[in-house]
Amino acid sequence: MARKKKTAEEENIIGTPINPNAHIAGAGEVQNQYITETLEVNYMPYAMSVIMSRAIPEIDGFKPSHRKLLYTMYKMGLLSGARSKSANIVGATMKLNPHGDMAIYETMVRLTKGNEALLHPYVDSKGNFGKAYSKNMQFAASRYTEAKLSPICAELFSDIDKDSIDFVPNYDNTMPEPVLFPVTFPSVLVNANSGIAVGMASNICSFNLKEVCETTIELIKNPEHDCTETLKAPDFSGGGSCIYDPVKIREIYSTGRGSIKVRGKCSYDKKNNCIDITEIPPTTTCEAIIDKVIELVKGGKLREISDIRDETDRSGLKITIDLKRGADADKVIQTLFKKTPLEDPFPCNFNVLIGGTPMTLGVGELLGEWIAFRTECVKRRTYYELKKAKDRLHLLKALQKILLDIDKAIKIIRQTEEESEVVPNLMIGFGIDEIQAEYVAEIKLRHLNREYILKRLEDIEKLQNQIEDLEDILGSKNRIKKIIIEELKKVIDKYGMPRKTDIIYESELEETEIEDEVPDYSVMVFFTKEGYFKKISHQSWRMGNNHKLKDGDEIILSMEASNNAELLFFTNKNQCYKSKVADFDECKASVLGDFVAAKLQMDEGETAIFAAVVTEYKGYILVFFENGKVAKIDITSFETKTNRKKLIKAYSDKSLPAAFRYVKEDAEFVISTTSGRYLCFHSGSIASKSAKDTQGVAVMTLKKGHKIIAVEDFSENRFKKPARYRTKTLPATGAFLSSEDAGEQLTFE
Repeated sequence: MARKKKTAEEENIIGTPINPNAHIAGAGEVQNQYITETLEVNYMPYAMSVIMSRAIPEIDGFKPSHRKLLYTMYKMGLLSGARSKSANIVGATMKLNPHGDMAIYETMVRLTKGNEALLHPYVDSKGNFGKAYSKNMQFAASRYTEAKLSPICAELFSDIDKDSIDFVPNYDNTMPEPVLFPVTFPSVLVNANSGIAVGMASNICSFNLKEVCETTIELIKNPEHDCTETLKAPDFSGGGSCIYDPVKIREIYSTGRGSIKVRGKCSYDKKNNCIDITEIPPTTTCEAIIDKVIELVKGGKLREISDIRDETDRSGLKITIDLKRGADADKVIQTLFKKTPLEDPFPCNFNVLIGGTPMTLGVGELLGEWIAFRTECVKRRTYYELKKAKDRLHLLKALQKILLDIDKAIKIIRQTEEESEVVPNLMIGFGIDEIQAEYVAEIKLRHLNREYILKRLEDIEKLQNQIEDLEDILGSKNRIKKIIIEELKKVIDKYGMPRKTDIIYESELEETEIEDEVPDYSVMVFFTKEGYFKKISHQSWRMGNNHKLKDGDEIILSMEASNNAELLFFTNKNQCYKSKVADFDECKASVLGDFVAAKLQMDEGETAIFAAVVTEYKGYILVFFENGKVAKIDITSFETKTNRKKLIKAYSDKSLPAAFRYVKEDAEFVISTTSGRYLCFHSGSIASKSAKDTQGVAVMTLKKGHKIIAVEDFSENRFKKPARYRTKTLPATGAFLSSEDAGEQLTFE
């Protein structure tokens, strides 16, 4: 019986065998589960957990792991007082964070002052907490270090006990923890934060606290405020210099994505002939820079360096680079910026959880969300304080009634036989409610005097004014805005500090082209008609000079050249590719060599048809077109200040090229056509052009159907009577070979 073929839907399932030894219903059967169902049931909850509860920060600027740690320290009383052992803090945090102790401790390390990862550290530390700028400087074990909360943490917890944010049970439902911190400043932009979730990531750079708060104040006053006016650029804890590009800054501020270049700081010590690096970008480490410099020195690209060492100590970061005698320090520094992580881009991705939804927001939008969040915190705090004031006023009004007859209150309590009847009797006797009666009943006997009660009643007027003020705040958006602004100004006064990262405008940078140190020695270079290039050392050339070529191929360029000379490859698509002799590996004559089109990654169907070896940009490129015209292009037109590798419109596309020549000085050539005519042409008879795609000057007059087929260098013994083939005016028709010259020439069919 033929087996039934599975459907496409049945193929898209996972067979999950069940333990046959288990005594359960359906034991031994195979349960089928669709892949889509597996992803939805098993993978999606994991992905959502990573996004929502681990990797992406929220509007208060913290991830759950940060929040659990800092809240634990707050509950331990570490906002003031002496430091506690880190091991104690880690152990207490495990009541909120079920991950291992090392994961919690590593989270704590990054928040510390000692690690130097944050502009405004949240943890005041004592001991070795490693350094963010070094991967080899590891932190000490938690039993050796101590910590407490930094003073700035007072801004995280100032309203936390006033119902300004929500609390949720911890993982085992034994204690509450805050969902967010009611931060009084936009901490989400003040300290750097990064995380990789599932299918998304977040990388927020840090900004100067003073600038962030000032920008927020301006946005509260005017939502259309241009953030670039007050928030100049990111500010990193490690200092360095931010290369300011207005276009990129606006892109980051508007979209929340982009990158900004950050370069370290270094100085030249003339006395010791060395370069000292004291600040590096936040995206790299000392070891990465040192390793890259060593790699460049070994590769011969930084020959001026004799030694490099890490001299970082307790006073701070320091990398020292010793230079050889006579080395150009400025050139070395520029090379370090160009070819090492001493200048490195910081990629920005302002991905934040807003109300449980990941959003990539620009600076203005992010601060707008924070303002909305803080507004809600202030409203909830105000409502909490209003309720407390009203409750207090409610109790004091009971005291006010008792003041009229204290003896009556004492009499009621004394004459009540059962304790449970005291409160009801007071309610009846003074016309107060149960809460007020409970408050009166709990007053100590020593306080049942006129003086005590009068002092309490003095607060009634204050409470009434306070309640009126709080109700006005809740009903006025402007009042709430003023409160937030005042809080931000206080934060600036307390914790504001100058920028650590300088701003360098890109237009002010001296762009110098850093050339690789290329060994300068003589080699033999060859270029073939089919587009193959060979670089052969003199020793190898002497040992064997029999070229291996493809069938039908031939050598069209053969010369001695310097290894650091430049190469211009002209292609069949009217383009020119620039390269260097040093870019090609040495080979033997017995190999085909490098196929230039593949080596230089030319366009599809494109191949090199002519090569020029240039040591200095002097002379001309001559292009002989099939239609009888010749273009004389100044070689400087192919010189580029930037490191461009591909030049478009390298010569005219109005006619096909018959031949190319590179000459340093004007010379004479012999042009031959399909009609059998020859013309001796001197390049000095036409003017040069700076435009690469010039159509050229008509040199030969051709009859219909004929074209130039060859160009050769003129030699004195080429013709018996050269004057026959020369002309005083251009264009010329040329001349047929004389009988004297014809015997030595090939004939055209």
